[in-house]
Amino acid sequence: MSSGVVGFVIRFGVVVVSAGFLPLRFAISRFLVHISWLTYAESNIPKPQHSPRKDVTTLYGFPPSELPGFLEKNEFLLNSSPSEIEKSFKILLSLKPSQDFLLSTVSGCPTVLQLDFLQKWQQGIMQLEISNITSIAIKNVLEVSRKFGLSPDDVSRWLKCLKVLGFSEDTITRVLETVPMVIMSSEDKIRGKVDFLIRIGIQRREIDRVFGSFPGMLGFGVENRLKTLLDEFADLGFNLNVVRGEVLRDPKVLGLENGELSQCLEMLRSLKCRMSIKESIFRDGEFRAGYKVKLRVDCLKKHGLIYRDAFTVLWKEPRVILYDIEDIEKKIEFLVHKMKFDIRCLVQVPEYLGVNFDKQIVPRFNVIEYLRSNGGLGDVVGLRNIVKLSRLRFYNMYVKPYPECEKIYGRFAGDVGVRSHHPLGMWMLFKPQQYPESREDVKNIKSYVESLP
Repeated sequence: MSSGVVGFVIRFGVVVVSAGFLPLRFAISRFLVHISWLTYAESNIPKPQHSPRKDVTTLYGFPPSELPGFLEKNEFLLNSSPSEIEKSFKILLSLKPSQDFLLSTVSGCPTVLQLDFLQKWQQGIMQLEISNITSIAIKNVLEVSRKFGLSPDDVSRWLKCLKVLGFSEDTITRVLETVPMVIMSSEDKIRGKVDFLIRIGIQRREIDRVFGSFPGMLGFGVENRLKTLLDEFADLGFNLNVVRGEVLRDPKVLGLENGELSQCLEMLRSLKCRMSIKESIFRDGEFRAGYKVKLRVDCLKKHGLIYRDAFTVLWKEPRVILYDIEDIEKKIEFLVHKMKFDIRCLVQVPEYLGVNFDKQIVPRFNVIEYLRSNGGLGDVVGLRNIVKLSRLRFYNMYVKPYPECEKIYGRFAGDVGVRSHHPLGMWMLFKPQQYPESREDVKNIKSYVESLP
């Protein structure tokens, strides 16, 4: 290894480790890599040619298996000198002194390492005038600016437009984190979305909160998306007051696809369940009920069900609509990772999502798992048997014959018993009414008895 490369490695390693940007174990591993190169250079094998590849490995810690592909996609690094790469690296660290920020930025858009681009943005981030800007926001700004040739002045003008429209710094940061491509939008398009909210009754002081809760709205078109959605709400019978209230309650309702709320309401109106469940579902109105269905369908789709199967699960087990998303996800995680069932089992046994997790699912699974591990089960116990058996039947089949399962089943074993047909004290309602006996009644009874043969 040439003395220039060794000097660069040592000098650069001192800078990074002394600044505290890399963990100790990572610094040691890099040091061992440098030693291995020195040992290789002193062997009888011909010395490798000086190449920026070693510098890239030293700078970013890429695994050797990924390094060739990375360099092949970014040939400009092969033509960069170690000093240029070092300057680019230092500028990135000055923007946000974080190893995670550095690696994620370089991995997502390696071309940001071009020195002339970073030199423009070294002071450009300060021109944005956003205090406490996050590393994700900076990363997204750099990537969009590099891909589309934006200067710090271009981005700064766009941010000033948002501030004039009433956007706070926190909301602007959320926009840059979530939908950074909005930087390419014109001022008229941004203003058109603000005017749309004002037309449905949102006050100007509420605009910032709406965009802060749902910055993705800035990526929608007004004519082809938002106005069409508003027309659908009107066709379903919801006036502007209802729409305004729902938008302020959860601005993400504006993210509904056209026709999605109609499908959800159609499914709800066809439910065949107890009236108490239906009343609970529609307690906050049809709009909120339909949006709850949409959220739960999205949750089931995220975990692997197709759109049709997700609707089938909710139609068969409407109690799921009343449960929090967190509870549903907890049950699904337990079903897939702990119980080792496929997510599609929910289509056949949707009751799994409707029963109590702590009182029914977990105790029953613990009993079945214990019996399975000890060879106590002759046949495979499916999800249907675990969920749909009554408490008494499950107890008689899997708990009562095995005394050790009483402790596993916990306090629920003591709750099992045969219920009487009538509640306690019911016999008192059927006791004949007592009437006071008069002397005449006694005389009549006595004469009747004496007349008997």
